[in-house]
Amino acid sequence: MLYKDFIVDLYKNPINKRKIADANVKSSGANVTCGDHFRIYAKTDKKGRINDISFEGEGCAISVAAACLLTEKAKGKTLKEISKWNSDTINKWLGTELTPSRVKCGMLALETLQTVEKKINFA
Repeated sequence: MLYKDFIVDLYKNPINKRKIADANVKSSGANVTCGDHFRIYAKTDKKGRINDISFEGEGCAISVAAACLLTEKAKGKTLKEISKWNSDTINKWLGTELTPSRVKCGMLALETLQTVEKKINFA
């Protein structure tokens, strides 16, 4: 089997795939190599702690599963904490070591969210 069952299940039944109308954080990202694209929405408090987070967009099974897991794991975390997450974090969540050709897919949602921390000052 190419992917673990839960990755396929998240792809077919994604969690947190919705728009947050009153989100104060929005960021878009794309993987032009394979056509994956996401928009991340989040509601944070004044210190950058995520109260709600979601995504919209399309992608392969790996990118959608990683986006689902990211939106679950990011709840209650600060953007500063999330800035420390990396491909090892994604591999752990997915339960597999992504091949070099799939790393960009797995990292797309995380990198899209991480660009926000660099743009916003929550002082």
